[in-house]
Amino acid sequence: MPSAASNRWWLWLVLSAAIVAADQLTKALVLSTLRPGEERSMTDFFSLVLAFNSGAAFSFLGNAAGWPRYLFAVIAIGAACLIVWLLRRGGDRLYCTGLSLVLGGALGNLCDRVALGKVVDFLSFHHFMPFHHPLIAWLDPFPAFNVADSAITVGAALLILDGFWRRPGPSVAVK
Repeated sequence: MPSAASNRWWLWLVLSAAIVAADQLTKALVLSTLRPGEERSMTDFFSLVLAFNSGAAFSFLGNAAGWPRYLFAVIAIGAACLIVWLLRRGGDRLYCTGLSLVLGGALGNLCDRVALGKVVDFLSFHHFMPFHHPLIAWLDPFPAFNVADSAITVGAALLILDGFWRRPGPSVAVK
C-alpha cells in the first residue's frame, strides 16, 4: 500500500470496500444456509448461528422500538464521513489501516441496517475461557458477531496502538 500521505489516499478506501464485500458475502451465505436461531457447531468452542441484532454492541438498545435503527445509521454515516476526512489528511500505515477497518465495518453493518433494519450476526464463540468466574461469566458464551464487528474491533485496537506509539511533539514549559 502506498503511504497514506500520498495523493493516493483513496486506496485506503479499497481496504474498506474489501471489508464491506467480505462482510456482506459471509452474511449472504449464512442467511441462505441457516434459519434464525439455528446453530451449527464447528468445534467445541465455535459455532455458526444466525442471529439478528437491532441494537448496538451487546444488543444495546436492542429492545427499543424502531428508532435505534435510524440513530445507529446516522452515527455510522457521520463516522464514515469523519473517517474519510481523516484518511484524506493522511497518516502512517497503522493509523490508516485502523481507520480503514473501522470504516469498512461501520459500512458493512450500515448495509444491514438499511436493508433489514437489523444487523446479521453469525460467529459464536463459547466455552473459550480456561476457568469460570462470576465476574466474567457474561462473556461465556460471547455474543454472536460478524466480519464487520471484527474489523471494527481490530481497527479500534490498531488506532489505540497508534496512539501509544505516536511520538509527542516537543513539550512547552509553562512559566
